[in-house]
Amino acid sequence: MSFDLVLFGGTGDLAWRKLMPALFQAFRHGSLPEHGRIIGVARDDLGDAAYRELIRSRFNEVDLAKRPTPAEFDRFAALLHFVRMDLSRPQDFQRLAATLRERHADTVVMYLATAPSLFTTAVQQLAAAGLNRPNTRIVLEKPLGHDLASNRAINETVRSALSEKQIFRIDHYLGKPAVQNLFALRFGNALFEPLWRRENIANIQITIAEDLGVAKRGAFYDNTGALRDMVQNHALQLLCAIGMEPPINAHADAIRDEKLKVLRSLKPWTTQALDGDVIRGQYTAGTVAGESVHGYRDEPGVNPQSSTETFVALRTEIANWRWAGVPFYIRTGKRLAGRDARIVVNFRPAPHAIFHSPSGSVNRLVINLQPRDGLELHLLAQAQDNRQRTRAPVQSLTPVHLDLDFEKRFGSERVGAYERLLLDVIDGRLNLFVRSDEQEEAWRWVEPVMEHWRNQGAGPRPYAAGSWGPSAASAMIARDGHCWSEEC
Repeated sequence: MSFDLVLFGGTGDLAWRKLMPALFQAFRHGSLPEHGRIIGVARDDLGDAAYRELIRSRFNEVDLAKRPTPAEFDRFAALLHFVRMDLSRPQDFQRLAATLRERHADTVVMYLATAPSLFTTAVQQLAAAGLNRPNTRIVLEKPLGHDLASNRAINETVRSALSEKQIFRIDHYLGKPAVQNLFALRFGNALFEPLWRRENIANIQITIAEDLGVAKRGAFYDNTGALRDMVQNHALQLLCAIGMEPPINAHADAIRDEKLKVLRSLKPWTTQALDGDVIRGQYTAGTVAGESVHGYRDEPGVNPQSSTETFVALRTEIANWRWAGVPFYIRTGKRLAGRDARIVVNFRPAPHAIFHSPSGSVNRLVINLQPRDGLELHLLAQAQDNRQRTRAPVQSLTPVHLDLDFEKRFGSERVGAYERLLLDVIDGRLNLFVRSDEQEEAWRWVEPVMEHWRNQGAGPRPYAAGSWGPSAASAMIARDGHCWSEEC
């Protein structure tokens, strides 16, 4: 199968940090279809040769394992091409159309790795140039809009040019191996699904923590914030994967129908919940990994009086028969104590205790997303006090756990998130992509939070860089008698 992948924003941060390394890994693994072209598009004054050298130099900044040898890059570079374009100029889209007409690829992928404000213009110009053919697929990066109205406007524009099956709204967390194995764990095994309900589960925690600050993205982040950047998309998609009912099959719409039901079942916000169940914070100067770091307001591109949140913690519930009364806690932030993304499923204690157990010990399942992928099952096992052999053994329990590390188990077989998702786009598989009604429902749910913050006099709570966020986040979960996994 032949393909052309047109990468709008082809010289940008996302292109060289994530997309090019992912495409190279697919090329290295032999999974990238043959007869392909990768066409970078940007306003830079470059030709094919200069673009190839730019990407070669950028590979020096990616993870060592993802860097090509000189010989590998020379082979990969043969796929790379460049078209200089200004997205506001129709004649530039005609030039792109002429490049694509040089051959008739089976599939043409338009990847918009640009600011969301340019999505509407780009799609309209693609349609005007006749580049919205049946073999065209378009990839839209998050955040898709900044609220429900802007999200709907983008979706309407895209749907006016392409059918829903041609639109791939990407959320790279859905491509992570651990998330894929979450679906396999729930729907491919008979062990957990009978336990996956309110009678057995006490609470579920979703943490997406970063130890980095905003780096060079200060201007972008200051107009976005953690709620839009992480909660509305990544965190809610993980919540859907945890909370959804078993789909009737593995087809894309069957899976996305069930995720949509979860979003529609999220408990509506009340004034009381908005005051007590949503915590926002902003990092101040502190110490991360032994080094002093600036506070958020001192970062380049950030307004010195900024009230943008860099941390969000919230409590919600899924109001249906399976989950009624089970709290779901979401927490995400920058400049936290570590880089750690995980889902923790805390089970209820045994209904009748006949053993001595360590205080606070419960069964729990931990789905690790980063920095490593894997599953941990925490159990209690009997420990015998060998000092009392002359009497009946002390019946006490001690925590033990089973640890499945996907890196150790699958090694080189593992496929990175962007690599998997890019290959799925080329192959036309929509299972791991977000449908428009899902996205709109997620925006509808977070909008009351944004409106509450706009009307609230107090800004985000300060927290020191290198901590786990404002103490109010711990107080919020403690009201239910629970604690964050690293505090228990």
